[in-house]
This record gives sequence, C-alpha cells and structure tokens, in this order.
Amino acid sequence: MTQPLKRDDASAMRLVLAFTFRHWARRKPLVLGIAAAMSLSTLTEVFVPLYAGHLIDALSRGMAGRDAALGAFGTIIALGLAMLLLRHFAWWGIVPLTLGIMRDMARDAFHRVQRLSTDWHANSFAGSVVRKITRGMWALDTLDDVLLLALLPSLVVLTGSMLLLGWHWPVLGLVMAVGSIAYIALTVLLATRVIAPASRLSNQWDTRIGGVLADAIGTNAVVKAFGAEAREDARLMVTIAKWRRRTSRTWMLHTWAGTGQLALLWLVRTAVTGTALWLWWRGQASAGDVAYVLTAYLVVHGYLRDIGQHVHHMQRAVNEMEELVRLHDEPLGVADRPDARPIRIEAGAIRFDRVDFRYGGHGTPLYEGLDVVIPAGQRVGLVGPSGSGKTTFVKLIQRLYDVTGGQVTIDGQDVAHATQDSLRSQIAIVPQEPILFHRSLAENIGYARPDASQEEIEAAARLANAHDFIAALPRGYRTMVGERGVKLSGGERQRVALARAFLADAPILILDEATSSLDSESEAAIQEAMGRLMKGRTAIVIAHRLATVQALDRILVFEGGRIVEDGDHPTLLANADGRYRRLFDRQAGGLAQISG
Repeated sequence: MTQPLKRDDASAMRLVLAFTFRHWARRKPLVLGIAAAMSLSTLTEVFVPLYAGHLIDALSRGMAGRDAALGAFGTIIALGLAMLLLRHFAWWGIVPLTLGIMRDMARDAFHRVQRLSTDWHANSFAGSVVRKITRGMWALDTLDDVLLLALLPSLVVLTGSMLLLGWHWPVLGLVMAVGSIAYIALTVLLATRVIAPASRLSNQWDTRIGGVLADAIGTNAVVKAFGAEAREDARLMVTIAKWRRRTSRTWMLHTWAGTGQLALLWLVRTAVTGTALWLWWRGQASAGDVAYVLTAYLVVHGYLRDIGQHVHHMQRAVNEMEELVRLHDEPLGVADRPDARPIRIEAGAIRFDRVDFRYGGHGTPLYEGLDVVIPAGQRVGLVGPSGSGKTTFVKLIQRLYDVTGGQVTIDGQDVAHATQDSLRSQIAIVPQEPILFHRSLAENIGYARPDASQEEIEAAARLANAHDFIAALPRGYRTMVGERGVKLSGGERQRVALARAFLADAPILILDEATSSLDSESEAAIQEAMGRLMKGRTAIVIAHRLATVQALDRILVFEGGRIVEDGDHPTLLANADGRYRRLFDRQAGGLAQISG
C-alpha cells in the first residue's frame, strides 16, 4: 500500500492549485471568458442595492420623484437581465471546461499508472488506485465550480461593495473591509489549519476501504474456499470503524467552524447596521441611503456566509485531488531514456555482459558480474530453488528493472537504450498464472496483435490446442471470460495465453512454468503446443519440474544469483555430485513415493 501523504496543507494547496491552473492554461480563452462573464454578472448585484436606495428616495418625494423612481426601477430590471444572461454564459462554459479537464486527468493518470514500475504495482491496491483517480476527477469538478462560480464572484462583490460604500461614506467602507477581511482570514485559518489535516486522514481511510474491498472481492474464490466470509466482514468493519472515527472528527470540526463563522458574521452585521444608523442620526445619510447600506450588506452577508462553505469545499477538493496529483510525482522506476529508440529484434541473441543487479533497498546484490550468452534460436531452461534469480533473469531481459552494472543486449543492442514498448512487443510471455482481461476470448487472444483478423486469431488458437474448447462454447470466440479469466479452467486460460503468444509471433519467447498446475491431459495438450511455439525462436523456460526442460537445448542452474551449472540434460545428469543431479534425484524420489 502506498505511504500516507506527508505534505503540509500549504504545500498541498499549492500543489493542487498549480496542477489545476496548468490545465486551465490549456483552455485559456474559455477560462477567461467564464471569469469575465461571472465577474460582470456579479457587478450587477453590487449596483442593484444602490438603485434600490435611489428608488426609495424618489418614492419619498411623492409624485415629484416619479420619473426618478421609474428610471431606478428600469435600471434594476436591466441589471437583473444582464446578470441572468452573463451568468448563463458562465455556467454554460464551465461544462466543457470541467469535462475536458476531467477527461485529461483520467487519461494522464491512467497513462502514468500504466508506466509505473512493477514494484510500485506490487505494493499498491488496485482498488485504492482506482479510488484515487475517480475521486480526484470529481474533486476537480468541485474545485472548478468553487474557484470560478463561487469564490470569484464573492471577491468581486466584496471588493465592489467596499469601494462603493467607501466612496460615499469612508467609515462604512472601513467597517465593511475590516469585518470582511477578519471573516475571510478566520475561514481560511480554520480550513487550512483545522479542517484540512482531519480531512486528509479521513480521505486516507476512505482510500483504504477501497483497497480492502478490492482485495477481498478480487480474491473471492479464496475467501469461499476457506469459508472466510465472516473473517473478511470483520476485517472490513475494523477499517470502517477507523474511517468512521476520523470522518466523525472531521465533520464535527466543520460544525464548530461553521458556528464560529456565523458568530463573526453577526458581529459584522451589527457593526454595519449600527454605523448606518449613526450616519442617519448625524444627518449624513437619508432613509434611502440607509436602505441602500442594509441591502448592500445583505448581499455581502450572503456572499460572506457562502465564502465559508466555498473555502471548506475547496479545501476538501484539494484533499481529495492531492492523492491523484501525487501520482504524477511517483518516479517511474524504469523510464525510457531521452535518446531511446525502437529496438529491432530479428535473430533474438541474448547476452548478459558482466551484469550487476540488486533490488532497491537490498544491501546484498543478487547478481555480480553475471555473464551469459544465449545464441539466437536456442531453447534454454532455467532451474533452481525459489529466489535463486531465475525470474529476475527474464525480467531484466524485458527491462522491467534496470541493471545496476553491466548491460543486457539483444542482437547486440543494449535494452537500456531501447523504448520499452518496442522491446516488450517483440517478446512473447506465457506466465505461470495467465491473467486475462474481462473481455471476449477473441479480444484476449488478439491482444498480442490488435490488427489481427478473426482468421488469424482462430489459427493461433488451433496451434495452441484452444480452438476446440472455444468453438464448443455457446458464444464461441465472443464468450466473455470474466475478471482475470475466472470463467475458464486453468488449462483453458493457459491455452488462451499460448494462443496469444502464437499470434504475437515474437522472436523471443518466455515460458514461466506454464504447465506446473495443470492436470495431465491439459499438460499434454499444452506441452505439444509449447513445442510448436518454441520452434525457430529464442525460448527461455523457467521450470521447477525438471521434466519440462529435459528436451531443451540447454539448461542453466541458478543458485544464489549465480549460474552454477550450464549444459544439456544428459550432460548435467551425468555429474553425480552436481546440483542439477541432486534436484533430479529428489524429484524422481518424490514421484516414486507418491506412486508407491
């Protein structure tokens, strides 16, 4: 699982706002148009109270003020119509702006996550990552609305009202300014120093709930196998209980903050009303002026009250976007070099030239000065105990990790200088546990070559001994296989993976113990297909059962990150004291005990 966020609230705010403004910059004309329309629309509300005061003064003069009253009334109507049209334009513009940015966020985040290292994916819950992305997308919707449709008009109203009141009565402008600044400062302080830390913690537990759910649902077959539904229920409830405590604290802090802000607004309203009455008492303001002041304050009061909510919503959106934005700061682990070029593999000759390698955080290197040459077209088996370096060997060929010394070359080309997609597209993999997409069988086989025709897909399935079972299904190649291929048996999944490798027609083939968990009938069918698949290719077979590698051209025996033996099956078996011979005798003895 990813580590908790460690940024303070100010840096989180800067990070998220900078991310948002970068996306705005890509759509500058639209953003400026929305901001201008919203600002002009809001200015109409600043002038409405002024003309309402003029209307009252005109009415107080009786029929003599009829023309002035009609003029003030007409101006109020015109201002309202302008407000309506301008605000509609702003609301209309926010739709394509937000949807466009949300689309870009989802695309960019998925692009980044897809290219993060194997270690990163191994340490992250898929459900949590999905939650970060989707929650961050919807938080952007809130943030756009708050910044452009809420906070911007609030600032326009506050600034316009203070300037207009200050122009008529400087003391009133000062009272309004001091009260507004005090309220905004209190709101920001509460949001960033009190609410935000609590919101961050509750968001982290919200993410963990997604991870726990995805972990249990994705492995439901194991849960059922052990009758562990109640155990998983209890595990989820422990996480939910912690989320509930964190979220309850956050919501209560919101409640207390709201009460404090309302109390300050009451003080501001009292001060403004009292100052207006004092001016009337001194004869410096008419009844219409007092009405103007009170109406203007009511407008400002509404915006001030909403500012508190807007700032809280903005802080919440920042907290919810922060985890998504942070994905863009994750190091790729293995990245294409600036001078990387597509690699072209024709023969498939592989060489490890004095390769050093250690996993991150490990003090002891796995490989030190490893030298191996695999000629083009050779079929090579890798055997040895778990952790001896077999899987790492093929991962370095795929450049899932970078070597720490030396180089790995294919056809004389250093894989570190190749683009990763060009390298891996020319290496076919059949893993021990094939993972299929929740898509049709045709799509799963065709994943190796998206431009393949249906005839080519079926031809690959025949070579993999998969066509017969697929054709027997009610929907044939259109059959959906379920998440990770759960609707198929192990042997069927393995044959689909082999068909995918046949269709890829790559010069290098990697087989990772592709028959270790199959019944004898499935194993025989797959062994036959594997034999066809390896012809004419450089093939590397990781094997725990030595029967898998006996017919190969060459066997490399790994132990502790070193190759301790190298030869074909008869040669290695002839060495009575060799590591391979001991492994062979142990497996043969085990089989004899089982059969006996």
